[in-house]
Amino acid sequence: MDDLEQNNKVFLMLKGILISFFLTLIMILVLSIILSLSNIKESVIMPTVIFISSFCILIGSFFVTKKIDKNGIIYGSLLGLIYMLILYLISSIMNNNFSINLNSFIMIVFGILGGSIGGVLGINLK
Repeated sequence: MDDLEQNNKVFLMLKGILISFFLTLIMILVLSIILSLSNIKESVIMPTVIFISSFCILIGSFFVTKKIDKNGIIYGSLLGLIYMLILYLISSIMNNNFSINLNSFIMIVFGILGGSIGGVLGINLK
């Protein structure tokens, strides 16, 4: 594999992560508006955030693996893992708490799972 091809894959992965974060921000904004205008229980928030994050990772990895055109499950899972690590670091710095609890673990697992599903779909749906 030459350097140009490797740089292209890195660029595509970064683009996929940015797409995923942008979609997540939009969907979380919509969720916050819905929550402020309704009487939805707080117990719904965390599962919804996990679903939103996983879905946005799925979309980002779909577009990345569609262009890379091979090893969809690997690139998708990697995108999900990198996304979740960035999210974990940002939230840990903001909260000044670097512990991993059950919700953190579940988010990481679902992020990787969403990425791998998006990667497989990106390869197989053309």
